[in-house]
Amino acid sequence: MFAGHAGRCGYTGPTIVLVATRYTAATRAKDGDRNDICQVLDGALADGQLSGFEHRERVAQATRATTLGELRALVADLQVTSSPVRLPDLRERRRLPSGTGVRIAMAVVLVLFGVAVGWGLYGNTPSPLNFTSDPGARSDGIPARVLTAPRQLHSLGGLTGLFEQMRQKFGDTTGYELTVYPDCASLDRPDPADDRRTLSYTYRGGWQNPTVEPRRGDGEAVDLSGIDPKQIIAVLRGAPETLGIAPADVTNTYLVIEPDDDPTAAPGSLRVTVNVSSDFGSGSIKVDGDGGDPLIRYPG
Repeated sequence: MFAGHAGRCGYTGPTIVLVATRYTAATRAKDGDRNDICQVLDGALADGQLSGFEHRERVAQATRATTLGELRALVADLQVTSSPVRLPDLRERRRLPSGTGVRIAMAVVLVLFGVAVGWGLYGNTPSPLNFTSDPGARSDGIPARVLTAPRQLHSLGGLTGLFEQMRQKFGDTTGYELTVYPDCASLDRPDPADDRRTLSYTYRGGWQNPTVEPRRGDGEAVDLSGIDPKQIIAVLRGAPETLGIAPADVTNTYLVIEPDDDPTAAPGSLRVTVNVSSDFGSGSIKVDGDGGDPLIRYPG
């Protein structure tokens, strides 16, 4: 059993110099090892590395330590080069289990083989050991381009934006009829390959591929953008009140832009119909392209 520590650590015998030996941190400590650590702690107190409180705490831990690792931890932060005690060398020597070297070698071969196969299939560098990054992953400095196609079409910006989308898609804004819903639209245009057919396009953030339909009537295509968008939007927004329909009861609203069917109207004149539906009836307002000359059909 370890004898009590007299004085600071109780070791009054001759100075012991331990031969450096390779032990592990889990090696069991002897009383002599505990005494040696106490001497180191005494020296640290004497040269000001430890306070009295720290010295007492560490001495108490040293007397209870059971392994060399616990003892070394008590002096790991101290300067012990001038200490008369040589501390055990705790560097651990590990031996690989039998056959480990062979397994490691096989693993290295397999990894290198996988690298070579991957380079052969997908590599774009001179060799599989050339780690130049994929050119497609490099920064190209091109800023993001955000597309802002109109979606709220029952507004001044939405309606004018819809005509601009027509110009970009078709090169003009001509057609037989344009129907505009709150978030989509449909457009009938002449079929350049056959004047007996109509190409019907749907707009939902962009013009989709057309469907082919027989041409209805013998009217000519006109410039459907020849309206006053501001006046038409004003009529559209006031339509429920004009027709005596409570805004909360409205279930659907859309407008139709088409050639004026009045034989006395000037060529290319337009007529705009605003349709409002509710659970209690539907009505419409027809105006010319400038929002004037209204014809009101009240819900019946």
